[in-house]
Amino acid sequence: MKNHLITPLDLRPVGRRVLDGAFVLGLLLALWGCAGERAPESSFVLLDGSTVSTKQLQGKVTLVNFWATSCTTCVAEMPELVATHNKYKDRGYVTLAVAMSYDPPSYVVNFAQSRQLPFAVAIDNTGAVAREWGDIKLTPTTFVVNKQGEIVKRFVGTPDFAELHKLIEKLLAST
Repeated sequence: MKNHLITPLDLRPVGRRVLDGAFVLGLLLALWGCAGERAPESSFVLLDGSTVSTKQLQGKVTLVNFWATSCTTCVAEMPELVATHNKYKDRGYVTLAVAMSYDPPSYVVNFAQSRQLPFAVAIDNTGAVAREWGDIKLTPTTFVVNKQGEIVKRFVGTPDFAELHKLIEKLLAST
């Protein structure tokens, strides 16, 4: 009986199938929450103690970004979120950054103040908001909501900002 050693080349088809499966799963996750699904009825507690609800945001194009100070990707994308907010804020566009429940509130406040974030920052200290929006676990996860309160796009990871800007322009132009 001949001994047969398994080489990396023997495993390549299995690895390829695993990667292909992961790609398809990622694609499905990225597409979830699109095309006219209503944004959940949520109430966000902002850093100043005030609250804002999804109902109050209707009539505006809204970006809801779930993030954490411990998430390096979240921190890296923040300057682009600030630039996007500043570019469209005078045209009916709102940015809402929702810090995850595991993020210490003092870290969130320090981050928002030290970077002079120009948009609303909420702390989801119970995790209820993340659950309402599809049980968000991965950060950053970003939703774009149209003026009618419908989710039109979900990004898991850093958005393609050129694509995001085109989408925002289109949504701001619509009635």
